[in-house]
This record gives sequence, structure tokens and C-alpha cells, in this order.
Amino acid sequence: MQWHIDHSTVLGSRLQYTHFRGTPLASNTLHSIPAPQHLYPVLVLRRTMPMPLFFDFQDTAEYVSGRTRAHLSYCLLPPWSYHMSKQCLTNGVLRILRLCGKPSDGIPGHTHIFCHRSEANDLALRLARCYTGHQDVVVLDHAYHGHLSSLIDISPYKFRDLDGQKEWVHVAPLPDTYRGPYQEDHPNPAEAYANEVKHLIAAFFAESLPSVGGQIIPPAGYFSRVAEHIHRAGGLVVADEIQVGFGRVGKHFWAFQMQGEDFVPDIVTMGKSIGNGHPVACVATTQAVSRAFEATGVEYFNTFGGNPVSCAVGLAVLDVLEKEQLQAHAASVGNFLMELLSQQKAKHPIVGDVRGTGLFIGVDLIKDEAMRTPATQETEYVVSRLKDKHILLSADGPGRNVLKFKPPMCFSLDNAQYVVAVLDDILTDMEEKLRSCETLRIQP
Repeated sequence: MQWHIDHSTVLGSRLQYTHFRGTPLASNTLHSIPAPQHLYPVLVLRRTMPMPLFFDFQDTAEYVSGRTRAHLSYCLLPPWSYHMSKQCLTNGVLRILRLCGKPSDGIPGHTHIFCHRSEANDLALRLARCYTGHQDVVVLDHAYHGHLSSLIDISPYKFRDLDGQKEWVHVAPLPDTYRGPYQEDHPNPAEAYANEVKHLIAAFFAESLPSVGGQIIPPAGYFSRVAEHIHRAGGLVVADEIQVGFGRVGKHFWAFQMQGEDFVPDIVTMGKSIGNGHPVACVATTQAVSRAFEATGVEYFNTFGGNPVSCAVGLAVLDVLEKEQLQAHAASVGNFLMELLSQQKAKHPIVGDVRGTGLFIGVDLIKDEAMRTPATQETEYVVSRLKDKHILLSADGPGRNVLKFKPPMCFSLDNAQYVVAVLDDILTDMEEKLRSCETLRIQP
């Protein structure tokens, strides 16, 4: 399945269009980016605020990781200025850019809706509730899905420090096989974790790979089993791909595809990576879900949805992803980076776990090997030392002890070698001088 440019009427909204790049929009114009299987998505791009186009890192950071907005690289932004100026001059009334794939496996078609960042997840929540008739939502522990009030309510990462957990929110454990209740020695961790949502009637809302939760790689089969439980209870499965989609995981274009061909979410949300720093996002769902929302008669519209600037930016990003084969690049460089970091795990006892795929990798730092106590202060120290070397990483996870590697997709083999060499020097120095926890005092 491939994305293609099309135009249509969305949920009763009027469609206005003129030309794109000087030629009329045509429904048979193909843009060969794989679409989520079984979904018929329409990608609508949006701008809501001005963004800087040029960044000078000569005096700041040499390497930036963990900022998935800059999916390709900050240095690839200048071509947008050409597209922006051209589109604003020639396509002032362009309203919608629709990127969709051919329906397959019995799905007759799909109508899609415009949105941006947190709006994508907010709209997904509205769609799920409208279709199922349920208010309740199941989320993963320590999840974060956006800054709107509706999303703070389903983000344990936030609501525990604010108004607390609402009665209609059900929190399932992170499918973490390193630190969670069902670890690598469990005979079937996927089944065990999935059974935690078995008796909850609700929509299930989760990142395909939990990021804020600590760069978690769920065990194979987990989401398929969850989907069985949720669908049996009349709910829907929402996959949040905002940080992990668009080829970042290397083997697949969408992170949820890592769970196998038998798993297809009912709703997929996307953002950040689409715009490479420009604020754009979208939602994809099945026709049945979309029609149920339309039947309410409550029109959804978006003032800035599909504006020409955002359309140009989105197509520019897709062009670069395809032409420079960045998904394959992420797989290659990611495997190399995982190998280098695994060598650090063997060398430095403080590195308890290295997990990831493609350019989505977490390094879990621990105080002791027996209890795997999060090395929170030591991780903060590492991040600060890396910053002194002009390398920007940050920490995630419930214990704020997981170094997250999510660099731009142009991150190279040389970049990986340099960053890991600096990390090695810092950990070695900590073992020689800091010695603040058991794992820094163990001689490997």
C-alpha cells in the first residue's frame, strides 16, 4: 500500500483547492510511502505558529537526540523556505492535502480528519468514545499523550502530579520485560501483560513503543493479545505513533508493525516527524469509526488544516525519507549503535540494559544489579557531562534513568562512534572518581 495525493470532502467540510507545485492535484498521483495496512488514511498537515528555519549549532550542540520533531535534521530545513514562499504565493486557497492508500482486505474506504499534535490524540479519543459508546480508557503506566486537559487525564506521567487519576481511567503496567512485573525470565510475558487489561471495557490508548515510559520494547504478541481483549469488550485500540513512526524503527515504517501482520490498530495518530520541526499531525482510522463520528452531526473542522505551507512541508519530508532511503539508514545505523552500546553494557556495570530498534534506543542505568534500582542522580550527571561535550541527550522512564537515543534520521555511523566514545569516557571517569553507587564500584 502507498500514500497518494487526493482531494475529497471530509465530514461535510467544504473542500477548496487550486494547484500544487503548479499542477492540479490528481487522485492518481502516487507518493510511495507505505501506509498502515488495512487503514485508508488521509494525511492533513497543519501550521499553527511560526517556526525558526535556520539553526546555527557551531557554538551549541554537535549532536541532538531525543527530539523527534527534527525527524530528518535541522540542516534539511532550508528547502522548506522555497516551498513555503512558492505555495503562499500560488496556492493561497489550498485547504486539504489528502494522502491515502487503496483499501484492502475488506476495508471499503475511510474518511479522515485534520489535526495537529495534541489535537491528533484528542480527536482519536473522541472518535473512540463516539464509536464504542464507552467513556473509559485504558492507558499504560507512565504514558504521556499530550498537553490538552483531555490528554493530561489519560497521561499518568502528568496526572499523578496534578489532579490525580479519574475514575474512568484504568492504568495497565508498562510491558517492560527488564524492570516490570513480568520480566525476561517469564515464560510468556506478552500474555501476562495483556491479561492486565482483559477485564477492562474501554478504548486502549498506547504508544506503539512507550517512549516517556523508558524506551520500552513490548514483547512480541503483546498488542495482538491486548486487541483481542479490548475488541471482545467492544473497545478500540489506538496506536500513538507520534514519536516512533515514519521509519524510525528501521525494520518497518510504523512501529506497530513490529507486533506482526495480524495486528492493525483501529486508530493511528501521527505527528512531529511529519513536519521535521514544523507543527503538523494527523489521524488515520477505519471507515466505520469515521462514519460513526460523522453520524453525530457535529462537524469537525480546523481553521489551519491543510494550509499550503504545511502541505509543502509534509511533502518535502516524505520526499527526503523516500529519496534518501532513511528508513533503511535508520536500521543500519541503529544496529551499529546498539552493538556499540551493548559493548558499553559489558564494560560498565552501571549500564543495566540496552534496548531498542532502529534509531529508537534506551540505555537503562542502574545503581545495583540485584534490584535494578534506577540510577537517577547518576543519569542526570551523565546527561550534564554529555552537554558539556555538545551532545544533547535526555533521560526518561519512571526513574528518570534511561538515556534516550532518538536522533534525526540522518544520524551517521561516525556520529554513533563519536557519541558512544564520549559516553565511554564519562562512565570510565565516574568509575574512577565518582563511585556514588554499587555499580560504579564494581570492577567489570
